[in-house]
Amino acid sequence: MFEMTMQTSLVYSAILTFVMFLTASAAKGRYWTMEGMIFGMGNRDTFPVTSPLAARADRAAKNMIEGMVLFGAVVIAAQGMGVSNESTTLGATLFFWSRVVYFPVYVAGIPWVRTGVWAVGLIGTVIIGCEAI
Repeated sequence: MFEMTMQTSLVYSAILTFVMFLTASAAKGRYWTMEGMIFGMGNRDTFPVTSPLAARADRAAKNMIEGMVLFGAVVIAAQGMGVSNESTTLGATLFFWSRVVYFPVYVAGIPWVRTGVWAVGLIGTVIIGCEAI
């Protein structure tokens, strides 16, 4: 059976980050239109006016990078210290799944839920950090 460990959560979170950036980039550049494809193949010196949805997707993707810096640091620290237990697995699982939920909630523009989901991911990161100390 599949087990979500700190390491697999880190890898899946990196893949999720990439998917978020691809989605945000496509939304921002409107790559599904001919104008967007031409823009995407060009120098992209100036972006076209973006929709609120595209702007939220961009902010959510950038927020994921910020979260990944902290999450990656505590996972690498815990791994280097030989700390891997049920708590670290729980923390990593919380981070990953909260971020899976976070992106569509942010893009949909649901503010209170977005903050709650973000907090769950932060709690997961803190759990791992506390175990590593």
